[in-house]
Amino acid sequence: MSCSHAKANSWLFFSVFNRKTGEPPLINGWIPYLGKALIFRKDAFKFLLDQQKKLGDIFTVHIAGRYITFIMDPFQYVYVIRNSKQLEFHEFANKMASKTFDYPALSKGKFPDLKENLHRIYQYLQGKPLDIISDHMMKNLQDIFEWKCSQATDWETEKMYKFCCSVMFEASFVTLYGRVPAADGHKVISEIRDKFIKFDASFPYLAANIPIELLGATKKVRKELIHHFLLQNMTKWLGGSKVVQARQDIFEKYELLGDYDKAAHHFAFLWASVGNTIPATFWAMYYLLRHPEALAAVRDEIDHLLQSTGQKRGPTYNIHLTREQLDNLVYLESALNESLRMCSSSMNIRISQEDFVLKLEGNQEVVLRKGDWIALYPQILHMDPEVYEDPKEYKFDRYIENGKKKTTFYKAGRKLKYFLMPFGSGISMCPGRFLAMNEMKMFLFILLSHFDVELAENKAVRLDNSRMGLGILLPDVDIAFRYKLRSLRN
Repeated sequence: MSCSHAKANSWLFFSVFNRKTGEPPLINGWIPYLGKALIFRKDAFKFLLDQQKKLGDIFTVHIAGRYITFIMDPFQYVYVIRNSKQLEFHEFANKMASKTFDYPALSKGKFPDLKENLHRIYQYLQGKPLDIISDHMMKNLQDIFEWKCSQATDWETEKMYKFCCSVMFEASFVTLYGRVPAADGHKVISEIRDKFIKFDASFPYLAANIPIELLGATKKVRKELIHHFLLQNMTKWLGGSKVVQARQDIFEKYELLGDYDKAAHHFAFLWASVGNTIPATFWAMYYLLRHPEALAAVRDEIDHLLQSTGQKRGPTYNIHLTREQLDNLVYLESALNESLRMCSSSMNIRISQEDFVLKLEGNQEVVLRKGDWIALYPQILHMDPEVYEDPKEYKFDRYIENGKKKTTFYKAGRKLKYFLMPFGSGISMCPGRFLAMNEMKMFLFILLSHFDVELAENKAVRLDNSRMGLGILLPDVDIAFRYKLRSLRN
C-alpha cells in the first residue's frame, strides 16, 4: 500500500471512530463540506444499508455540511417521534419551504402566530370537512373522466404518467382553487400544469439548497407560477375550497405579507397537494396494470360496491361514495398501500434544539449536539425482508388478513408500532394524508369502473432515485397504456 493510501485510510478510520463518549460513529468522507453527499445522493438506500452492516443501527453521516444521525432500528422510532420538544421539525421545514417557494420565513417577530394559524386550518382536511372536499374531488374527477370519455370512441393510447398528471393536477386544482371560468379553462389549467412540471423537475436541487440562479429558467417559471395566485387572479376562479379560503382570510390579517408573498404561499400549498400525489397515483395504476390478478380483484370489489349500492357505472352516471364505503374497499386500499410501500422514500428529519441525550430502548443513549440532525429512513423498513416477505415483489393483498385490513407486522418476533410510513411521522406527518388517500382511491375507482385498461408496451419502469429522501419517487421513464369504455354488460 502506498504512503498516500495509508494516510487516507488511517484518516478515514479516525473520522469514523474518534467521537465523544455517547456519540455515534461518524462517517465523514474525504471531500471537505460535501462529506458523503455524492454517494448518498446516488443511492441512499444502499449506502445506509452498508453503513448499518458495518456500524450497527445508529451512526452519523456528514452530508453537505450537516451531521445527520440515522436511527435504523424501527423499534427505536417512537423515542425520536415522541421527543418533539427537543427534536423539532417545523423550523427546518419553514426555512426550506420559504427558500424553495420564495415567501418570507414565518418568523414570530414579523408574523406572530402565522405558523400556528395556518396549522389550525388543516382541520378542513379532517372529519366532516374532509367528506365535503372529497365529494367535490369525486365530482371533479368524474367530470374530467367524462370529458376523456367523449374523446375515446375506441382504444385510446396515452403515456401513463402524463395521463395521471393531467387528470390529478386538474381535479386537485379545481377542487382546491376553483374553476377557471374562461371557455378554455382546460387549456389555462394545462398551461399552469406545464409550468408546474418544469418547476418540479428542479425541486430536488432547491431542496438540496442549490441556488435557484444556477437552475436555468426555474426562477422565471417559479415567478410566473406565483403570479397565477395573485389575488386579482384567484378572485376570478369559481367554487374554491374552504381550506384555501381560510388561508386567504388569515393572510389578509398580516399587513407585512405582500401580495406576492401571499401568492407564493398559495403556490406552495398547491405543490404540497399534488407534488407527491401525482407520482403515487402513477405507481398505484402501473402496478395494477402490471399484475392482472390484482387488477381483477380490485375491479371486482369496485363492481360489487356499485351493485350493492344500486349505482350504475359509466360516464353519464354520477357515482357517490361515502367515507365508510371508501374505507371498506380493502383490496383497493391494500394495493394502494403496497405501491406506496415500494415507491415512497421520505426521510423523517428532526433537529436537536439543545445539547441533548436521547434515551432509547435497551438502555441505549445517543449524545446529540445542538443543531444535529436526527433522521429516520422508512424505506429501509419498507424493504426489510424480516417485516415484509419478498419485499421487492408487489403483492396487492399484503395488507389484507382474513378479508380484513392487516395492521399487525412483526420484526424479530415483536409487533411493530410503525410498519408503513409514506406520509412521515409525528409532528412531520403530512396533514393532507387523508385527502391524498381518498383522491388516489377515487381516481382508481373511476378509472376501473369506466374503462378497460391495459399496458400498451412491455418495458421495465424503475424508480428514479434523484428524489431519495424527499417523498414519492418518480418513474425513470413513462410507459404507454391504452383504454376504452367498458361495456355496460361486463
